[in-house]
Amino acid sequence: MKTKKTKKIKKVVETEAPLNWEIKDRNYYLLGGKSPLTFTLASKNMMHFDEKLGYSREIRYAPNQRSIFVDEQDGYVTLKHIVFKDGTLFVPRTNQPLQKLLSIYHPQLGKTYGELDPVKEAVTELDTIELELEALNLAKDLDIDHAEAVLRVEVGSSVGNMTTSEIKRDLLLFAKRSPETFIALVNDDNIVLRNLAIRATETGIISLDDDQRTFKWSSNKAKLMTVPFDENPYSAMGAWFKTDEGTQVQKSIEKKLKIK
Repeated sequence: MKTKKTKKIKKVVETEAPLNWEIKDRNYYLLGGKSPLTFTLASKNMMHFDEKLGYSREIRYAPNQRSIFVDEQDGYVTLKHIVFKDGTLFVPRTNQPLQKLLSIYHPQLGKTYGELDPVKEAVTELDTIELELEALNLAKDLDIDHAEAVLRVEVGSSVGNMTTSEIKRDLLLFAKRSPETFIALVNDDNIVLRNLAIRATETGIISLDDDQRTFKWSSNKAKLMTVPFDENPYSAMGAWFKTDEGTQVQKSIEKKLKIK
């Protein structure tokens, strides 16, 4: 690339890197899982507001200069593109200007790309593994009714046709695939009660009118409850089971389900 000569101006002390700045090899990667064959990141015509000096300063990458700040560059300036290959970019410890540009000053940091931090990556990976283990242990010890209630959220009404072994298998797979969601569902009391309402309807113990507004006993058509407007009927009935009247109906339904 052609070189340019900068005008000689009064030198300005470069903004210091963070106190914990470490001289080491660094790796950068494109965010969003992107990995194009090549990706060119802006390397010039950028501004950085200097908090210490109180004004914006132009920055650019020039391999033959010790600073990335235009007002600190002198003589002929050789500009160079910043190119990611297959979504990654390795910058050796000997190229401090480019490292500081990418790790501290570049406006696309955290938006287009990020810096790979092995320590943070290890901590994140450990947290993920521990969360997965917690979910799997919960799945392993969950009773079958609770397991069915949680799995119904994932697979829908088909859970009613699954065997106990199939439910336990799919529950473990669900826990492994989405541990955070799984744990939240396990700890949601309404999930079990909602599932009870669905099972009671599927087995014909209770019925839901076509307008999705009224639950009745199937045996005598006696009205149980009216679903509040704009609410999911089964969620509404699950909440109703917590009332004094609903608790009695819940116990009756559970007895009938055991007989069936």
